[in-house]
Amino acid sequence: MNVYQTNNDGVFVGITTADQDPIDASNMLIPAGCVETAPPTTTDEQLARWDGTAWAVEDIPAPEADPDDEPVDPAVTARAERDGLIAATDWWALSDRTMTAEQTAYRQALRDITDQADFPTNITWPTKP
Repeated sequence: MNVYQTNNDGVFVGITTADQDPIDASNMLIPAGCVETAPPTTTDEQLARWDGTAWAVEDIPAPEADPDDEPVDPAVTARAERDGLIAATDWWALSDRTMTAEQTAYRQALRDITDQADFPTNITWPTKP
């Protein structure tokens, strides 16, 4: 037997099958969120919603406009990039290895970028050894 699946908001999402109860052949096992009443026909701009007793046809709401993204502080962006570069070299500092002088200097230069005169608008990034 076909039944009509709804989502958590009661909106029709598709057709599925109710299985016969293996213990009671006169009973059908209807999946959660399904109803036996077929939904009405809708257009591409409409949806069918089950209200608990009957179907209602509604216009699909227009998507809400995304609020303008707040500008990100350039210092936050620069620190995030710096932190990623340091994290990418964390393995250099593992206890079973010794960093070269160049590696140590590179990691220190990354930590010091916030001390640069034009930080965060004009950053001179160190070269990875």
